[in-house]
Amino acid sequence: MTRSHNPSNAPRPVGQYVQGLELDVGARLLFISGQIPEDKNGAVPEDFDAQCRLVWSHIGEVLQAAGMTWTNLVNVTTFLTDRRHAELNGTIRRETLGRHEPTLTVVVVQTLDPRWLLEIEGIAAS
Repeated sequence: MTRSHNPSNAPRPVGQYVQGLELDVGARLLFISGQIPEDKNGAVPEDFDAQCRLVWSHIGEVLQAAGMTWTNLVNVTTFLTDRRHAELNGTIRRETLGRHEPTLTVVVVQTLDPRWLLEIEGIAAS
């Protein structure tokens, strides 16, 4: 279904991801909207660790609803409000995804709600 591409003349990925991921034609695609660190009652955890784990939980629920798993993720984009959270974000992502390596982008932004310390969106394929 997929082939990884890490060309030798490009920088090696820093972390657990690949530079390019090729999908077979006809793959079933799931686009996961930006998941925010709110529970279904609108509560937002105060610390980054709890917010990040909640967001990944939401992504897992969307994947499960589509009959997919973490290994179906082919692209992840993470929006952080503070670059100081990058290391913990990477640690939690690696814990969540295990050995799976999607393509990855992490950017520092201002989120819609100032309580949100991050937002994550993704694309999955099967």
